[in-house]
Amino acid sequence: MRKSLFLFASVLALAGFAVQADEGMWTYNQFPSSKVAAAYGFAPDADWLKRLQLASVRIAGGCSASVVSPSGLVMTNHHCARECIQNVSGQRKKDFNKDGFIARKPSEEPRCPGMEMNQLTAISDVTQLVQDATKGAAAERFSDVQRAAIAGIEKSCATGDEWRCEVVTLFRGGQYNLYKYRRLQDIRLVFAPEDAIAFFGGDPDNFNFPRYDLDVSFLRIYGADGKPWKTDAFLPFSKTSVKDGELTFVSGNPGGTSRGMTLSQVQDMRDSVLPNRLMDLSHARGWMTEYQQRGKEQLRHSNDDLFGVENSLKAQRGQHESLGDAGFTAQLTKDETDFRRKVVNNPQWMADYGDVWDNIGALTLKAKQQRKILHALTYTNGSVLMDIARAVWRHPVEVRKPNGERLVEFSDARLPQLAQSVLSDAPIYDELETAKITYGLTQMREVLSPDHPVVKKLLGNKSPQQVARALVRGTRLQELKTNARGEPTGGLRKTLWDADAATVAASSDPLLKFVASYDAEARAARKKFEEEVEGPLKRQQERLAQARFAVYGDTSYPDATFTLRLSYGRVAGWDENGTAVAPFTDFAGAYKRHTGAEPFALPASWLKARSKINLNTPFNFVTNNDIIGGNSGSPMVNQKGEVVGLVFDGNIHSLGGEFGFDARLNRTVAVHSQALLEALDKIYPAQHIAAEIRAGQR
Repeated sequence: MRKSLFLFASVLALAGFAVQADEGMWTYNQFPSSKVAAAYGFAPDADWLKRLQLASVRIAGGCSASVVSPSGLVMTNHHCARECIQNVSGQRKKDFNKDGFIARKPSEEPRCPGMEMNQLTAISDVTQLVQDATKGAAAERFSDVQRAAIAGIEKSCATGDEWRCEVVTLFRGGQYNLYKYRRLQDIRLVFAPEDAIAFFGGDPDNFNFPRYDLDVSFLRIYGADGKPWKTDAFLPFSKTSVKDGELTFVSGNPGGTSRGMTLSQVQDMRDSVLPNRLMDLSHARGWMTEYQQRGKEQLRHSNDDLFGVENSLKAQRGQHESLGDAGFTAQLTKDETDFRRKVVNNPQWMADYGDVWDNIGALTLKAKQQRKILHALTYTNGSVLMDIARAVWRHPVEVRKPNGERLVEFSDARLPQLAQSVLSDAPIYDELETAKITYGLTQMREVLSPDHPVVKKLLGNKSPQQVARALVRGTRLQELKTNARGEPTGGLRKTLWDADAATVAASSDPLLKFVASYDAEARAARKKFEEEVEGPLKRQQERLAQARFAVYGDTSYPDATFTLRLSYGRVAGWDENGTAVAPFTDFAGAYKRHTGAEPFALPASWLKARSKINLNTPFNFVTNNDIIGGNSGSPMVNQKGEVVGLVFDGNIHSLGGEFGFDARLNRTVAVHSQALLEALDKIYPAQHIAAEIRAGQR
């Protein structure tokens, strides 16, 4: 599936060569408008970029979205809103993921518990401030010194809880930018189709094309006054259909790429990191599948978890396959050798950077040696209660420290978001929590061995399941009282979060005492990793970035960091082993693909509405925009800044996008904007949503 051109393009990106074709997930403050103009005859100006930036929002849980009306209507993927839909379902004793949801008026729009969106309002370069602070710091102190400097910068920026400020590391330490976000915390559900059409084709079609998915949800942002948020920064839908070859832009928050890694780091990913992740994900899929067979309710409230595991499993399997190609390694070795030779042949560069690759290799080996114990002592396997307990236990201790000395999640700039997560009134399911804690303790015992002091302390003579059951049955950390806006007003969780260290330590809650019993060991493992691996590696990666800038310049794009990026490309199919893959599907194709059996069973609403639909309406389409995980829910716009699509996936070739990009094969998959309006108008009683969207059209 991955041809030699992909491998060559990958190593070009890794080695720092000039960016090829339409490659790149560009930061907004360094977007190459001149390159777009040279290729397509259109240069986005400052006003165009600013409007798109403000209309593109980030879902704090890991997805992208966009504002599409002046009344705060937000468009994202169904799979990005699954947690909200599942939480609302739990509150109302329904299954809106399965059956769909429509609010016919604002009073029917339920709040999404714990959901937050971030609007990027400003970007500033703080490279000099960060690098000056760490200049001369010992390697083992580098992480601490840098954390203190960053915490200070972020605190001076975040002037209230309504703001989030984040210093973003770019080029793996070559640059540092300060991103200032407006925190939007009252998010409500407006519309979600049935799971059967949002994920039509299921796992067999995932990361493939042709596709026939209505992977969309509409949410709404509400202001502090409890009314729909009013804004001029929204994206109108295009009145015309996007055409083959047309210029397209994707604005979203790609989660992370590894295109700036050295050969030793890539080999570690191939031989250790990804195999271990794949094994963990396979085990998780097994126990979660078993859990879902316990009953209808268990199936409902664990669906979002299983979806995430299966999606990650397929994506990371694709990444691993891309690294298993011998040609990839050979070409990467050649290009890194060429890079190093250029450094060696320049006396000044050699003096400044000559040992950086060997240093990173040694630190990569040290990271491998420490990862297992760090993971075992700090990972909670997605248990909401474990995460709450650990945060509640650490909170009074951390907030008494100077801002720059705290664990990063407790810094002044980041604490409000942690508090919102801890004090969310999202439903907690005791049976699922028991299963997650059981699995986590089982994995801990397997990794550390039954004779490890922490394992013996936590389990004693009991099994992981016995311990988990007792913890979940005994804890009262589920207890939380909130008002109509979801703001915490009481309950044990709120009481302990607000308490001092002595009060928290005196609590008899068994889960709190459980996490406290090995917190010292967990902190020690984290500290050891920061001092011996993370800090020294950050320093070496800064040097590697400086070497790359010296040799190749700094006109390329940085690795993705789950921050707002903009890519450009065009509508384009591709050639798959001699067969042309057309860039568009239509509604007629969805009905042809319907078999009546999952995962190819259209929901009843679609079967009933067939005679009303224009079957020639374009459904899904592909472009050669450069994206990665985290771009789900991104708006796709034309050169007028109008929505033409909603990004929800990539093709199978795009899975190697973690390490490189090939414009001939990598494809972004999107729902066509006309498909969204056709479905709202003719399949669902959601004409009011379509009308709200159309009211903003130009």
